[in-house]
Amino acid sequence: MDTTKTTDAPEADTTPADLTKAGTDAEPTDVEPTGAELTDADLDDDEFADEQAGTEEQSHVGAAASAIVAAGLGVVALSGSWVGGIVSERAGVVGRLELTQAADVNAQIAAQFVQPWHATALVNGVFAALALIVGILTLALPALGSPQRTLPTWVRSVSWAAVALGAIGVLLFALMYFDLLLTIPQAAATAG
Repeated sequence: MDTTKTTDAPEADTTPADLTKAGTDAEPTDVEPTGAELTDADLDDDEFADEQAGTEEQSHVGAAASAIVAAGLGVVALSGSWVGGIVSERAGVVGRLELTQAADVNAQIAAQFVQPWHATALVNGVFAALALIVGILTLALPALGSPQRTLPTWVRSVSWAAVALGAIGVLLFALMYFDLLLTIPQAAATAG
């Protein structure tokens, strides 16, 4: 058996220029340019970078931070803050300054207990309302931005916790401020 190659048959022309010269009607499809035919546009990686940027996971740093802030505000609304303490003390001092020596016991109770109580409730209510608003806005971020964007599960969980803490805080504010949680102590009427 002879294994030598005979060169009697012509080799097929495979380049687009040779196909055109040969007079065939075949059009080349998906022909990659050779090194000499490459241009700067072919070597540009911007299209590749754009495709990769669209498939990357979007950063949720802002949403995560706002969820944590909202939860923190909710905790502060329920436990109190130094701002609430300062406002309460100030309300107590102002109430005592407005008292006269002839003030009855109920006026003293109102000045020293009720006004600071309402001031504390008001500050805690503001923190609760902020927690509620920030938590709801965090949950609404995907709807406000691109609808196909979703937040990570832990961010949604923390946001829902903030909304729950904020709602409880607003409820407690209403109960405290309108004296529904605890009644105002009253002095017994003295017979005179």
